[in-house]
This record gives sequence, C-alpha cells and structure tokens, in this order.
Amino acid sequence: MNGGRHAAPGRVRIIGGSLRNSRLNVPDLPGLRPTAERVRETLFNWLAPVIGGARCLDLCAGTGALGIEALSRGAASVQFVEREARAAQALRDNLARLKADAGQVATLDAGVFLHGKAQAFEVVFLDPPFALELWSTLAQQLEQGGWLTAQAWIYVESARSSTPLLPPDWRLHREGQAGEVRFALYRRALPLS
Repeated sequence: MNGGRHAAPGRVRIIGGSLRNSRLNVPDLPGLRPTAERVRETLFNWLAPVIGGARCLDLCAGTGALGIEALSRGAASVQFVEREARAAQALRDNLARLKADAGQVATLDAGVFLHGKAQAFEVVFLDPPFALELWSTLAQQLEQGGWLTAQAWIYVESARSSTPLLPPDWRLHREGQAGEVRFALYRRALPLS
C-alpha cells in the first residue's frame, strides 16, 4: 500500500493527463496511505520523457494512484498488485468507472506475484507498507526474476529514516523528501558483457 501523506477516504485526485481531476474512491483501511499529490507531481515530471507507451507495474498498489496517474499520462498498460481484497476491489471499481481498460488488478501478495511467470516492465512503482520493510526483498525479486527491462525505471518510496538496500545495478536518478517520506527514481543499468 502506498506511503506518503495521509489522505481522507475518497479524496485522492489524479493530477495530470487525460484523467486529470478524476477522484479515486478510497476505502477507509488501516495503513492505506496514498502517495501525496506533490510527490506524484514531481515523480511524473521526472518520468515525462518515458511514461508514454510504457508497460508499468504498480507493486503494493494500495489506492492505485501511481498506476492510474501513469495511465492518465499515456502508459500503455499497468499491472496493479494489491494483497488487501477491499483495496483491490476499490481499485478495480475505479478503473472501470474511469474506463481505464489498460489496467489489470491482481489480488495477491507482492512476493507471491513475483514468484509467478515474469514479464518485463519499463516502469515499476515499488511502495510497500513502510512497517513491513519489504523494499530489499521485493527489489531482489524484481531484479532476479525477469520483471525489469534492461533500462527499466524504478520508483521507490520509503520512510525518510530508512535507506533500503537495493540491487547494485539500480542507479539513483533523482530523489526528494516530503515530510517523513523519501522518494527516489532509479534507472537499471546493467553492466556491459
């Protein structure tokens, strides 16, 4: 589920693209923390040159705000993964209401999903619940399981006080902080053979 500033249920807004100003219906669930608008604005400014036509993975999707923002801004498709059934159903309902047919939702734990048959994504949103500290585990699964294209972009949102251990081939591109949240965009850079 997404980290960031707490937003009231039903108050998450898409901030750019074809779905701009659309509201996402968000269930009132403990630990569901949508990524703050200003963080999403910064992230999608960073991703503007690459998001059009990209295949995206929104892992630990929560409200799905990151993935829906990607669809709004021209991503070809988004695979959402959310283990909490009520959050996943709300996400499906939002996608249907917004006619965002290029989004698919899997109601699964992220680790279980990453043990499935891999497909490579160009952009991945990695924003697990902060309390579970899953960044390093999920990052290794993404890296080793065939889930990333050779030059994939990976967004990582974490608590400001923690520094996730990430694969050495993930190069920091940009980072920022908002309140108690650190957000960073990495680019996968495989060594030349």
